[in-house]
Amino acid sequence: MPTARESLLEAAGAALAARPWPAVRMIDVAAAAGVSRQTLYNEFAGKTGLGHALVRRDAAWYLDGVDRALASSGASAERLAAVVEWTVRAGRERPLARALLTGCWNGNLPVPAGRGVRPGLPALGPAELIRGVRERADAAFGAQEAAQRCELAVRLALSYLIAPAEPPEPARAGLLRVLGATGPGGSRSGAGLSATSPRAGGR
Repeated sequence: MPTARESLLEAAGAALAARPWPAVRMIDVAAAAGVSRQTLYNEFAGKTGLGHALVRRDAAWYLDGVDRALASSGASAERLAAVVEWTVRAGRERPLARALLTGCWNGNLPVPAGRGVRPGLPALGPAELIRGVRERADAAFGAQEAAQRCELAVRLALSYLIAPAEPPEPARAGLLRVLGATGPGGSRSGAGLSATSPRAGGR
């Protein structure tokens, strides 16, 4: 059974998907979560705290997906491709994840910590997420060069979120060819990335 905090975050996320953040009302979020408004304030201290928690939740959601991609079976190039595809998909599926990955925020979304709203909270944005990807790639591949290539792949993938290419699938294949992760026909060749096995245990 989800906790009150988890239910409130789910309800707030659903509300944000339906309307701009300034139009999201705390009384409605509490009612949708099946808790009192006082419980919401006890958990998050108000709308700003709830917004920060939503931002952190989407950052964790994205990095969890990176973990799954890096832990998938196959050669290093295949796992790199999975990280690229996940990054593009995550940014397209969730506006909050897109804003975190690109740094492009607007008034329809909660303002993340570290942007002049509540000093003392750690900042979250592209630099922090890319650092998280690199740390995970370093642990998964056990090679600095491979981790650097993974970071470069994510940075290039983000360009497709900022300036989408048409059609999207060939664009991603071209991105991977630039990195040397696929052969000329788009098949995964493993060139440019070590095909050695990842460290046991993943992260």
